[in-house]
Formats: sequence, structure tokens, C-alpha cells
Amino acid sequence: MNTSASSLADAVPEFAKTFTGQLIWPTDPTYEDVRRIHNGLVDKRPALIARCRGVADIVDAVSHARSLSLEVAVRGGGHGVAGRATVDGGLMIDLSLMKGIHVDPKARIARAQGGATWGEFNRETQLHGLATTGGVVSTTGIGGLTLGGGVGWLLAKCGLAVDNLLAVDIITADGRVQRASPADDADLFWALRGAGANFGVAASLEYRLHPVGPTITGGLVAHPFEQAREVLRFYRAVTASLPDEFTLFAGLIHAPDGAKLAALVMCHCGPLDAGTAAARPIKSFGAPLMDTVGPMSYCDLNAMLDAAYPKGALSHWKSSFLAQLSDDAIDTMIDRFARSPSPMDQMLLEHLHGAATRVGAGDTAFPHRAAGYNFLVVSEWMDPAQTDRGVAWARDTYAAMAPFMASGRYVNYLDHDEAGDAAAAAYGSNYLRLRELKTKYDPSNFFHMNQNIPPMS
Repeated sequence: MNTSASSLADAVPEFAKTFTGQLIWPTDPTYEDVRRIHNGLVDKRPALIARCRGVADIVDAVSHARSLSLEVAVRGGGHGVAGRATVDGGLMIDLSLMKGIHVDPKARIARAQGGATWGEFNRETQLHGLATTGGVVSTTGIGGLTLGGGVGWLLAKCGLAVDNLLAVDIITADGRVQRASPADDADLFWALRGAGANFGVAASLEYRLHPVGPTITGGLVAHPFEQAREVLRFYRAVTASLPDEFTLFAGLIHAPDGAKLAALVMCHCGPLDAGTAAARPIKSFGAPLMDTVGPMSYCDLNAMLDAAYPKGALSHWKSSFLAQLSDDAIDTMIDRFARSPSPMDQMLLEHLHGAATRVGAGDTAFPHRAAGYNFLVVSEWMDPAQTDRGVAWARDTYAAMAPFMASGRYVNYLDHDEAGDAAAAAYGSNYLRLRELKTKYDPSNFFHMNQNIPPMS
């Protein structure tokens, strides 16, 4: 779908009559800054950026895009590594000005607009000692993370972000404002909980909150890379039996000076004395070079890893769930990380257990409910001259880990270059139902700048 620049220019005055946000052209002095998303490797140039201030602005943007046959991308936080939040020559619907958050502490419910980040969301809910499962990094947008599933620090105690979603106000492909909840269009609500980007623009999201913090037990323990095999085997043993309050991730990372490390990162959201006891084996294992584990605010924990993902860094990711974290898988991880070309590269293991695994695979569109590990290769660099090397390392590492992978994949971590039908792998047994619902709600595939689920032909 394309339209000429002159047709768009002719149409915009009519658009601007009612639009209360900002319409930004490529000639606008703010365009170069506004068009950028988090991943500096993505360099797309929308024909127009519509920075919405409210639901009516989103409706106008969708309606004008349809009338002009413009391709549409939707940006909330803009964190998605694949760059689906922007588009060449089309319309970017930008929600980043829509950051309103309302917390009802008595009902333990928060409603937030689609441009809010998890850091902003947590700042409001933590005033009342409440939280819900959000991003591991605080600068991540609430909408994109939630609509793709939502792995985060509280997953074992509270479930995934989608498991705490109570309702969504969404603008569908035909420009309707639709409330989706268990009582209001349950089919659409089911699809939004894991495949939401395919079904519309989420203007606001309503969440169930849980008593968390404001002080929890968390932090990072880092060991010399030479001890990585022992650290990852220890991690495997510890994660075989964790209480719901305890989330433990592992990674092969770099220190600020570039030295390679093996790290464990934890969040215990229960009472502080229980957190101290749970952390004791993590802190006493081996001879760590760094240990920051202790009482901290939940907001600080959520922001602890932000510096590792600076806006503008060039990134390429590869990810899959593992069938098992075997000794061979650990050895392959270590061998591949030893060849890492950038001091910003990482390999991460996110362990799923507890409440996130006590939801049926078909209860939400997000189907991955077995206890186990999600494996993520983060290739990251700053110098564009290193792009070929960074991309090659991520791809080669992913290929080397293929023998240990399960069939399922986490849609939020899929990059732009996935081979085969990555969406089918992301949704598994729910894929056919999602295609049927896509046919019902978006038969022309208007929303296709995503990990796309095509309508039935």
C-alpha cells in the first residue's frame, strides 16, 4: 500500500482540523529525533508521524491511513528490536505522548495509556506498594510488552503481564473504539493477550495489581567468566525448585571495562527476611567479583539493567525457548560467548515457573506455559562499521544452540529476519484460532507491521 507525497500533503489539512496531537513531516525540525526508535539499527523514514494525545486522535489516524492506503506502524515505547514500531513511507501512529496512569489502590487496579513505560507505571503504583508484572527494563513500553505476553520480574508470583490484563480499549482496523475484556468481546480479549499488535492500537490497558514492595530483595551477583560452567550448572540446580516469590535469571555478560562475566540476577518479592534467606545460597556460591544483592526498591530493580540497553545502540537479537538446559547447551553457550565481538553483547536465560506456568496454554493467545528457560542472544554495538560482525555472531550463535531448542518462541524477542513462519512458532496450538480471529477483526491485514498473523485466505 503506497500513496504519493502529493496525495498525503493534500489530505493532511483535513486531518489537522481535528487532530489535537502533533503531525510531523520529514521537513519538520523534530522529525529526525521523533522517528528514531530504541534500536539504532532500524533506520526507517515514515512519510508522516501522528503523535496522538487521545483516543480520537488514534481513530483519526487509522481512518486517514485507510483512506490513503498508507501502511501503518504503531509505536508505544519503541523498544521492539525488530523495528515494527516504524515504517518506510507510511504513517507512524505514535502513542508516546499518551502517558496518563490512574491507580485505584483500594480495588488494586491501574489503568494506563498506551504510551507509558514500565518505569512510569511502577512509579505510580509503588506509591501504594502495588505492582504488576512488567518489563525487565524500565524504559520498555507497557503496550508492546503486554500485548506480546509480558515476561518480567514478578512472573512466578503474579503471572505474565497478559495474565494481569483486565481490559483493553483498542482501535480496530475499521476505526471503531472497542473495549475488550472478559465481559466485552471475550474473543478479542483472548487474542490481545499475546497477539495484540495484530488486532489494533491499544489506547489504554487496565491491570490487576498485587502487593509488592516498595522494598524487595534483588540485585546481581557476577563471577569470572572462567567460572561460567559452574555458575550455569548451579543456576540449573537452583531453578529446579524456586518459590513463587523468587525469580532468578542468568546471563553471560560484560563488565563496564569489557571483561566477560557470568551473572545471576534475582528478584524476591516476598517478605525481606524470606528474601534474605532465599538469596543466601546465591550470595555464598563461589567467589563472586560483584554482589549487589540486598534490599532495594522495586523501582530500582526494574531500572537496574537499563544502562545495558541504551537508546540508539545497534541491536540484533535471536531467541527461543530451550527444550533443556543440558551440559552441552551450557558448554555451547560458553564457547559462543567466548567469541563475542562486542563488549555490549549478552546471552540471557530467563526462567519461567510458578504462576506463569499455572495458566492453560489455550487460556490466552500466549501459549508457552511450561516451566523452563527462554534463551536470548543480545548482539549490541555502537559503531555501524561493526554491523556485519554483530549480526553474524548473533545468527551463528543461534544456529549453534539449535540442537537444544524447543519449538516455541517468545514473540517479543523475534527480530526482523526470522526464517520460516516465526508467528506460527510463537503461537503454536493457538495459531489457527488467531488466524480465524484476524479474519474477523482485520480481514485486509491492515495491521501487518508486526510479527504478522495473516487472515484466512
